[in-house]
Amino acid sequence: MSIRSQLLKGILDGCVLAIIEEEEVYGYELSKKLQSEGLEDVSEGTIYPVLLRLQKNKFIVGEMRPSQTGPNRKYYGITEEGKQALEIIRKEWNQIATPISNILGSDER
Repeated sequence: MSIRSQLLKGILDGCVLAIIEEEEVYGYELSKKLQSEGLEDVSEGTIYPVLLRLQKNKFIVGEMRPSQTGPNRKYYGITEEGKQALEIIRKEWNQIATPISNILGSDER
């Protein structure tokens, strides 16, 4: 497993919750949104285990809805527990992101 994959694995739950907090999405749409933000290596195969884990932890709920272009799709929405978890993730990320950036430095040196 690459370093990038290991780092991403640690924060992907928060990224998924943040997107779902903005709007309800289905799995394929979620992977495309993450890819459009620069996380090109996040595939549907990566997303679905995350969605299952978040749903098991009651951070999100899934609801089947009809699709105009094919079979029904499962849309995911954030729960109150998910909002609380996302707030904790954001706080913890902010506490470590700046110090780590300071320690590692930037490419502009």
